[in-house]
Amino acid sequence: MFAPVLVDDFLKLSAKLYPEKEALICAEQRWTYQAIDKACRRLARALRLIGLGPGERVAIFLDNSAESVISLFSAMRAGGAFIVVNSSVKPRKLEVILRDSAASILVADAARAAVVAEAAKGIEKLKTIWVGDTSEVPASFGGRSFLWAEIFQKSDWAPVASHVNAQGERAIDFDLAALIYTSGSTGEPKGVMSSHFNIVSAARSIIEYLQNTAGDKILNVLPLSFDYGLYQVLMAFMFSGTVFVQKSFAFPVKILECIKQERITGFPIVPTIASLLLKMANPSKYDLSSVRYVTNTGGVLPPAHIRGLQKIFPCAKVYSMYGLTECKRVSYLPPEQLDLRPDSVGKPMPNCRAFIVDEKGKEVGPDQIGELVIKGANVMQGYWNSPELTQKTFRPGRVPGEVLLYSGDLFRKDRDGFLYFLARKDEQIKTKGERVSPKEIENIVCELEAVSEAAVIGVPDEILGQAIKCFVVCRPGSKVGHREIINHCSKNMEPFMVPRYVEFLEKMPWNAHGKIDRSLLRTLEADGPVNG
Repeated sequence: MFAPVLVDDFLKLSAKLYPEKEALICAEQRWTYQAIDKACRRLARALRLIGLGPGERVAIFLDNSAESVISLFSAMRAGGAFIVVNSSVKPRKLEVILRDSAASILVADAARAAVVAEAAKGIEKLKTIWVGDTSEVPASFGGRSFLWAEIFQKSDWAPVASHVNAQGERAIDFDLAALIYTSGSTGEPKGVMSSHFNIVSAARSIIEYLQNTAGDKILNVLPLSFDYGLYQVLMAFMFSGTVFVQKSFAFPVKILECIKQERITGFPIVPTIASLLLKMANPSKYDLSSVRYVTNTGGVLPPAHIRGLQKIFPCAKVYSMYGLTECKRVSYLPPEQLDLRPDSVGKPMPNCRAFIVDEKGKEVGPDQIGELVIKGANVMQGYWNSPELTQKTFRPGRVPGEVLLYSGDLFRKDRDGFLYFLARKDEQIKTKGERVSPKEIENIVCELEAVSEAAVIGVPDEILGQAIKCFVVCRPGSKVGHREIINHCSKNMEPFMVPRYVEFLEKMPWNAHGKIDRSLLRTLEADGPVNG
């Protein structure tokens, strides 16, 4: 038996230990570890024959599915790295990600061929593997197209040894495993570089405090493009558990039925899901006694929501957590502390340190406000193609080689060492568990000819955590309506980014530094949203 050091080693080990055990359930498909392992070996071989080189990226543009899971593990097994792209992205963002990452292969749903065709214009070297009915795939893809179904029918694309690239070199744990794209303050997505070492370290720490075992069954309704959703699969394969992957939480009743029928033990949620559960009529009528833990991140849960979840899941421990894509997870609150510190996100997880510093980088004392800084093997490698942003966020520590992650988030720590999240320094918005850049929305709204200025803020929302509100100033003599702005946004961004509220102003407030005064906009919001 070997010592697992790479992410895909855990799949390989689980397949040896539990070949006939169910590893992955997606809709009606139920995959054993042996079947998943075999499929990954075959696809990895195909990726190499198609032309995947050492360290090159495979972009995955699919809904949550077995094909998504097989693709990401196969990319690593072939000596490359994977990128899971949110299946709801519009052509413009898909193009940015494909060009920025220089992905050489794209695995895409054939039903989204039109989106891919627009995004991939001029990207001559990109090769695409199509999943599903390919009748709508444009002929222009020609020899750059491959069919998922045919890959698993070709006898010459036989399984090969894992983690050995086309040059015969075996991967090491410092190699790139994934690029996870997240919104940036510039308005463009940025790719967080995650090595095998980073992912394995972060996952092991989370598994330790959740006390996961091979008997756990995890229900994941979060997108795999979201690191919180992605790690549910990676972690389950590490501890040889079973993961149920759903496309979304769109049908809560079906999700609760799944928990009941499959005897789910672990249920990761975001505040939006908590709010929807609490609005359901009598969720306690379902037998949810199998759930031993519920985790939450993506935003701090109000204490009332925590109490409500404890009633819905009477046998479960509720974990409040805090994390960043740049390090996956930072802290968790032990469930026994919920009644004492319901608004805390706890203490650093195993193998991770966190402290709070002032503007000069000096550590502050209890109950003082400052920026949270993280240290540990879970701190990722930086931002792809963004050396200046990497240098700003990932800074040298006190000893040679040490890297500290500056979170950009304001925190305080009580006298017992428990952490409390206060605000995000960069003004980013958390809605539906997703991190959204106001600048990205503002850029798109300002594309409308009638719009002179746009400013976006997050406003409190019981369901979403924060709803997106856009303030608009029109050009002199021009006029645009609320519906026109919403329609334009819907065509050019993911659904969770579309503003819920639009308010028109005659003049945008500015501060002394020549920047939009967002604090004043929040004051205006107190008068109530206007839908123009």
